[in-house]
Amino acid sequence: MRDKLQLPRHVAIIMDGNGRWAKARKKPRFFGHKQGVKTVRRTVEYAAKIGIDSLTLYAFSSENWRRPEAEVKLLFELLSLSISEQLADLHKNNIKLNVIGDQAALPVRLTKKITRATELTQNNTGMQLNIALNYGAHWEIANAAKELALACVNGEMDANTIDENTLEAHLSTTGQAELDLMIRTGGEHRLSNFLLWQAAYAELYFTDTYWPDFNEAQLDDALAWFATRKRRFGKIDEQITARTG
Repeated sequence: MRDKLQLPRHVAIIMDGNGRWAKARKKPRFFGHKQGVKTVRRTVEYAAKIGIDSLTLYAFSSENWRRPEAEVKLLFELLSLSISEQLADLHKNNIKLNVIGDQAALPVRLTKKITRATELTQNNTGMQLNIALNYGAHWEIANAAKELALACVNGEMDANTIDENTLEAHLSTTGQAELDLMIRTGGEHRLSNFLLWQAAYAELYFTDTYWPDFNEAQLDDALAWFATRKRRFGKIDEQITARTG
């Protein structure tokens, strides 16, 4: 049985490589995105099964609007269909769905499905599944700062009382476990404006595997690697050993 103490409580994944996976097979990019949805389903089910507290998936970034219009439209249609097809299983498995990002620019049909899905699962007590949709960390931090500024202007708080904890309470993942492990598939080694605040002390794991080929065994590899890490949080080895010995 897996040692719960060795598991990261919060895992985030940059699901990269769908298009390149399809190109390698001489298929259109959208073929890769459809295959990627199947990987999402397997990953969510497995993460919930082994006891991950929170799983955050980067589905559509605020920069992805720069892609061809036809691809963006198809992506939103695929996301909408995926929510419809997987909602019953999410609810049955006691998974709580949370969509993070700026939903104002999303298609109305998609936002209606998001609202229904989040309302249906809001009282579930199992794994928290965060889908980052039209999300960017710069937007998230700026939005939190704006909320705090408005609170100060309205006399609801004193600017001198604002600290890291105050700002963090206005982020999309507030109330959840701190991010422990960030995984990026597809061979790139960057965070791409994803959870920049939350990733301050996260362990970063990069794999060349394209997202459609990422499976339970490869997630296990990432978790095994995480279990070997010495998480010092600014301390030295002797302090960590003294505390855990």
